[in-house]
Parts: sequence; C-alpha cells; structure tokens
Amino acid sequence: MKTTLISNENNEAKLTLEFEAAEFDKAVDDAFKKERKNFSIPGFRKGKAPRQIIEAHYGEGIFFQDAIDQLFRDEYPKALDELDLEVIDSPKVDFSEIGHHKPLTMTMEVPLYPVVEVKDYFGLDVDQDKVEVKDEEVDQQIENLRKRNARLVSVDRAAVEGDTVLLDFAGFIGDDQFDGGTAKDQELKLGSHMFIPGFEEQLVGATADSKVDVNVTFPEDYSVEELAGKEAVFHCDIHEVKEEQLPELNDEFAQDVSEYDTVDELKENTRKDLEETRKKNAENDAKNSMVNQMMEKNPIDVPAVMIEDELDNMVREFEQQLSYQGMNMDMYLKYVHSDMANFRENMKPSAEHRVKSRVLLRSIAAQEGIEASEDEVNKELENVAKQYQMDVEDMKKMLNKSTLRLFGQDVVVQKTVDAMFEKANITEVEPKKPEEKAEEAKAEDSKAEDDAEKNSDAE
Repeated sequence: MKTTLISNENNEAKLTLEFEAAEFDKAVDDAFKKERKNFSIPGFRKGKAPRQIIEAHYGEGIFFQDAIDQLFRDEYPKALDELDLEVIDSPKVDFSEIGHHKPLTMTMEVPLYPVVEVKDYFGLDVDQDKVEVKDEEVDQQIENLRKRNARLVSVDRAAVEGDTVLLDFAGFIGDDQFDGGTAKDQELKLGSHMFIPGFEEQLVGATADSKVDVNVTFPEDYSVEELAGKEAVFHCDIHEVKEEQLPELNDEFAQDVSEYDTVDELKENTRKDLEETRKKNAENDAKNSMVNQMMEKNPIDVPAVMIEDELDNMVREFEQQLSYQGMNMDMYLKYVHSDMANFRENMKPSAEHRVKSRVLLRSIAAQEGIEASEDEVNKELENVAKQYQMDVEDMKKMLNKSTLRLFGQDVVVQKTVDAMFEKANITEVEPKKPEEKAEEAKAEDSKAEDDAEKNSDAE
C-alpha cells in the first residue's frame, strides 16, 4: 500500500491510499473465507460453495465491499500515523474503478484538528489570591491528624453524638421485613449521616445491651423504588457504645504519625504544606482566569463533532468517578431523575469550553513554536504510569502513535499556559469570601447557559 498526501490546508487534508491489484485480490479472498459460511447455494452444503459459484450466483462484486472495509480498517490508521495527521471526523472517500485483478485507489478528504489565528494572549492583566495560613488553620490540621489516629474505646454510658455504636438491626414496613434492611454487628458513628435521615438521632441516649425501635420515613427520592416514601421501623439491639479517644499531642505522637521528631517540627511542616497547596491552587485559579480572558478576546466556533467527542470523554470520566463510589451511570441517572440526553445537554457548555480553550492554546503554541521534547513527554508518561502503578516501558508498549501524540499535546498545552503566565501582569489580591465565589460561580453558570441557548438558537 502506498500513501500520498495531496494537500493539507484550511484544516483539511486530502490523501490517497493506493493498493496494488494483488493486495485487493487478497482482501477479496479473505472476505470470501470469512463470509462463505453465511451462503447457501443449491447443490452445496451451507458454507461449502466455491467462491466462483457464489460470485456467479450473487454477482462478481459480492465480496468487494467487505474487502474494501477491511483494507480501510487496517490501513487508514497507519496512513494517518505515517502522515502525522490528527483528524476529528470520518473522511469522505472516493474510489477508483473496482474489479478483480485491478488496483484500488481510495481518495480521501479528512477534517483536521483546527488551527486558528489567536491575538492578544501575552501581557494579560491577571489577579492572583494572596496566600496566608493562620495558626488556627495549622492547629485544625493537627487536630484532624489526631482524629485520624484516634482509637475507639468502650464506655459504660449513654451514647452521644460522635460516639460509635455496635448494633444489630432489622427493618420492617408494617409487619413485613424488607430486603436489605438487616445487619449484624454493624458499626455506626452517630452524626455521620451514613444512614437515612432520622435514624442516627434516635440512637442518641442508647446504652449497651439495650433495645431501640427507630421509626423513619424513607425519602421520596430514595434509590430503592420499593422503599421510597415508605414509613419503616428498625428493631435495633445495641451491643456496645464506643467513644473516640484522641492521642496526646506530644513529640511521641509526632514521631508515630510523621517523619518529624517534635510537635513544633510537625506544625512547621504542616504550615509549609498548606502554603504550598494554596499557592498552587491560587496559581491554577489565576491561570484559568487568564485563559478565560484570552478566550473572550478570541471567540471561535468549533466543529460540533469535537464537542460530542469531548462529551463522550466527560461521560467516561464521570462513570469512572462513580465506579469508585460503587455506583454506575444508570443508578446515578435514576437517583437524580434524569436521563443520558439531559445529562449530556447539561455538560455541553463545559465540553464546549474545554474544546475551545484547547484549540486556542494549541494554536498559540503553533504561532509561538512551542513544542514538547522527548524528555518532557517521557516525564508525563512516567507521571501517568505512576498513577496507575505501572512500569512506564510496559505502558509505552500498550500505546500507539496516536495515543502517544496526545501526551505530547498535553505537554504543549501546559507549556503554552505557563508561557502566557510568565508574560502576564500578575496582581496579588485578597481572596474572595466563599459567598462571593459562590455568586461568581452562579453568574458564570448562568452565562454559560445563556451562551449555549444562543448557540442552539443560531443552529
């Protein structure tokens, strides 16, 4: 097979795949061997008729389409890799005259990842939050560390919120016990809100070896439809009441839970960690604001297929997050009373923003000659391999050229953002209060919805 790039301009490429007559004839023969089992010809057992008989019965070109499809599936991805083309949609294909013992030429026009002209992306005015870590915030982190290392100790008193009770329970609706409402030796922290509303509160005051009837009403939107909105009673046997005992805050504790020898060292490094995290978050927020500014100065349209592809990616990401919580997409959609069409529609503004920002950043990279070195790509691969606890060389063997290109593009996008940030005019400002951030986020969501509606009307 011979690959030829005819043209590459205006975000579209034209290329040809040329197959010799022998290559096409072999593909036709392979198609016959694969499909012959499906043909019944009088005088032959099913699947046993010779190729010439089948072609005489159904027409000379009966296997041509299957042969062409297989050649395309096998060779088209190789051609894109060879020509280093990044396509965003299926190609338009024309064929030369097709026949036995004849060469085959596929002529294709393919849409490429768009490159656009971008202006006013250096020297932007950007606000960045000042970073301050207060003593009480450090103390709270240390207190959280103590809680994570607390131990549960049995106590001979009535349970209070924050205690953990060990219990058996059985749930009934009327006189009928329902499935999934029974447990033995269940540990439940009161105030954790792990059970349905009203359950844990009724165990406050319970003592070991006591019996408590807990009366609840399942929420109307409860995930188990048979229980939603129903009144139920749980007969509970309390075996034990436990309270958290925090370790004493001393140098021994610091040595047990960290690499530091003293509480003072532990606090000092806790402060440093908080400062580094907040600085990184403040910088990332400022970079996002900068990119949004650049996008407002450079409004663009992107092909709808790119937004749909990004939506597919976002759905896969969300499904993976759900799997970590023991859920799947069907369960989630049922719980929120929605469907996949509405879910995708709600995520569409975010998908469009992702696509547009990436197109613009990659276009800036092209204008500025920003590229990813082999060492930078390898470092990115190492980071991903570490996340999945894989050997980087083993991971490389699993990736094709197109996938490896994606890692390089991620590096290029990040380098472009960093280059813009280096040349931005950064002003440190006092961080906004949580309620101010919430109002801003609400306004941005409203603007995104308005933009999406305008785009929908325009279509």
